[in-house]
Amino acid sequence: MVDTDRQPRRRYFGGVCALIAVVFIWVSSSFAMNSIFGDQEYNKPFLITYLNTATFSCYLLPLLFVRKRSSEEYAKLIIRDSESNNEQQQHGDINNSKLSTTETIKLSFAFCILWFCANYTTNASLAYTTVGSSTILSSTSGLFTLAIGALFHVERFSLVRVVAVCLSFLGVVLVSHSDTSEPSDAPLLGDMLALAGAFFYGCYTTLLKLRIGDESRINMPLFFGFVGAFNILLLWPFFFILHFTGVETFQIPHGSILWATILLNAFIGTFLSDYLWLLAMLMTSPLVVTLGISLTIPLALVGDVLFKQIVPGLQYAAGAILVLIGFFAVNTVTLSDVEQEATYADRTLVSQDDDNDE
Repeated sequence: MVDTDRQPRRRYFGGVCALIAVVFIWVSSSFAMNSIFGDQEYNKPFLITYLNTATFSCYLLPLLFVRKRSSEEYAKLIIRDSESNNEQQQHGDINNSKLSTTETIKLSFAFCILWFCANYTTNASLAYTTVGSSTILSSTSGLFTLAIGALFHVERFSLVRVVAVCLSFLGVVLVSHSDTSEPSDAPLLGDMLALAGAFFYGCYTTLLKLRIGDESRINMPLFFGFVGAFNILLLWPFFFILHFTGVETFQIPHGSILWATILLNAFIGTFLSDYLWLLAMLMTSPLVVTLGISLTIPLALVGDVLFKQIVPGLQYAAGAILVLIGFFAVNTVTLSDVEQEATYADRTLVSQDDDNDE
């Protein structure tokens, strides 16, 4: 019984640990992107985002080496899955069933465009502002996640959550007004791109939690593999559109250092980190992971001081602290909800067992 009681807490903290790993990777990735756009003078956010997303298709490679089942075995498997799903629907526990391959592919298709839009706008914003400013503006996704999540009953709309998100938003406002970004021809454009990325992030995070629920229900390598495949197949025409409109002229990366930076960022900053991110989101909640972006703020500020020699002012630091307070507040109330739900589930099982014994 002790292990059962502690399992939800262990699972939750496992998700938090995965989230912390993602935070470190994302901050490192942000500085890599900033270096690519600035120091290495390769301002091609669409191409880099396309290459990052393409790495997801590597998750499908193991499938090429799996021996194909005979048609008879495959037919039996489909019939068995169909009967299993019908039985689960009759008992009302379809939300606990594992997503089929077809359902996973459909979810990948719905997710891929939102994911690309979120990452493209966030990457593009780094061409016009500092890493610290980009990450702090991205934390406004907490507002979108709470609103959309409450609308679809993925998040509970409580006073503590509202206050936590408001504190984070206030921190964003303070940091925005004390922005000490490098000189730029379009600082407002960078802010708008970062905010657009936050909106798309809130949309796809809520979508995944709503459709998946628990990490045991989905084959994550298969899911991400098809996300990469769909982006490769659907988005290549935009290279011609962006090139001929002059928005982003096509240019192959120059030099081995640039290639190494792009590929390393793609496989660690996207291929690995997004797998951990999805795991963290399913083990905690969309709002927890969304406000977890705020943990990138102190790391980004330290990075700006060390690598860019940009010293944040008092107002900037105060804003960062408010965002962190919001993150810890929402974690506290969410963990409490997880434990209460686990206790209620245990009591329900005990009550059912007692009724069966009678």
